Amino acid sequence: MKERKNKILVQLSKLAVSGMVLVNATNLNAGDGTAAHISSPEHYQKIIENEHVLKMMLKPGQSDRSHSHANETVYFEQGGKLKITPSESDSFEVTIQDGHVMWHPAWSHQVTNTGDTEVIAIIVEQKRQ
Repeated sequence: MKERKNKILVQLSKLAVSGMVLVNATNLNAGDGTAAHISSPEHYQKIIENEHVLKMMLKPGQSDRSHSHANETVYFEQGGKLKITPSESDSFEVTIQDGHVMWHPAWSHQVTNTGDTEVIAIIVEQKRQ
């Protein structure tokens, strides 16, 4: 299982670095906010320094703090129900399935787990300049 996760991380890193778009998302303006792993270190763990690979873990009812991401590819190891509040638009709720992969342009937002299961995601950000 660990070997499979490592292969997925390598593939996601290659996709994010190459700029390949997996899923188009709403184009929101990027903010000048703090990086996720600095803003909410209890919910984000930096996995690989050079590629900006993070692991997000939100238990039911938990919220992270407002933060920003560079262009990102996200793999949801464990999905669930999330309320996402972008810095420049209204919040919205989503239900994400286990194994879902998405790409999103740079943005600032805050995330709340509104479901009853922990949400775990691997985030591969394009390296910031």
